[in-house]
Amino acid sequence: MNKAFSIYLDLVRFTAACLVYLYHSNQRLLINDVLPASNFGHSSVIVFFVLSGVVIAYITDTREKQLATYAASRISRVYSVALPAVLLTVILDAVGRQLYPALYGYPFDNFLLRGAASLFLLNEVWFVSITSFSNVPYWSICYEMWYYVAFGLLMFLPKRTGLIAIALLAFAVGPKVTLLAPIWILGVVLYRWQRLQAISESVAWILVVGSFFGIVAFHQTELTDMVAAYSKNLIGEKWHAQFTFSKFFPSDYLLGALVFLNFVGMRKVSPRLQHFLLPLERPIRFLAGYTLSLYLLHQPLFLFWAAVIHGNPSGHAYWWATTAMVAASVFAIGYITENKRHLLKKWIEQHLLRVEIFVHQRYVLTR
Repeated sequence: MNKAFSIYLDLVRFTAACLVYLYHSNQRLLINDVLPASNFGHSSVIVFFVLSGVVIAYITDTREKQLATYAASRISRVYSVALPAVLLTVILDAVGRQLYPALYGYPFDNFLLRGAASLFLLNEVWFVSITSFSNVPYWSICYEMWYYVAFGLLMFLPKRTGLIAIALLAFAVGPKVTLLAPIWILGVVLYRWQRLQAISESVAWILVVGSFFGIVAFHQTELTDMVAAYSKNLIGEKWHAQFTFSKFFPSDYLLGALVFLNFVGMRKVSPRLQHFLLPLERPIRFLAGYTLSLYLLHQPLFLFWAAVIHGNPSGHAYWWATTAMVAASVFAIGYITENKRHLLKKWIEQHLLRVEIFVHQRYVLTR
């Protein structure tokens, strides 16, 4: 993966996280005016899925070539932020609800169930949908972690065993998580399909420009809402609602394909843009390093700070003050969680390697 393309992916990652923040903070109790670019929340998650597939395919090809290393990296990546997010959400919601109850139209009950589901990433299995208190965006990590598991089974188990294990996993997590898996797989295809790297530069520019206008047209025509309305009429409102965050999957496939084509083209032409991208590498890498913290913490944080400040939504000052406090909180929390996850990774990897050695020795002794 060339450096310019890697920087571009990090820029896309951070931008998508900011768009998700805009989407969720676009609340009339916080600001009367509709925020610009505040309708791309779900679309940004689709971008994350494609991007995640690219990154996981890359790191298993270049660095994480052992099961223990891969597992430790994925577990530490998720839980270094997910665990603090679950704990902080409960605390922040408890305080914020006392300060400004009207802000909180989110569940705050069944603590054992919601906490356990969130910690084990089971919030969206089958037709269950357990909101992690006010942390609505938490749903996507409950999809993505199972994609990590499935990919690890395929990579590190014998092929036949791995395919059987993936089939069993798909049955265990159910149709909602499985429905969006092809979008994540697009990222793996992007990295592994060598012929895509052999396209000409002219074709690559066509893909970049065409996908850009395609993504704009996708949102301007409100295709997601159109497809959702058709699906609802086709299968009925009750079943449509049961799919919760996966109910837009037909239009999500199209958007995922457009993002895929954009990445295919940008990988080829990004060296042409390195004079613009390379000088921005340090700030982009820095900001991208806090993306997961921003994504998993922004909703409980902005609700909490909005409750603390309790300003006037008629202007923009209230939203900007809240946003500034969210940014400061994300960097402070991320510095001791996401930014230090290598320590957790090292600890987990050491223990997994011991288990691996023990299992191997027992296997040798029993033969």
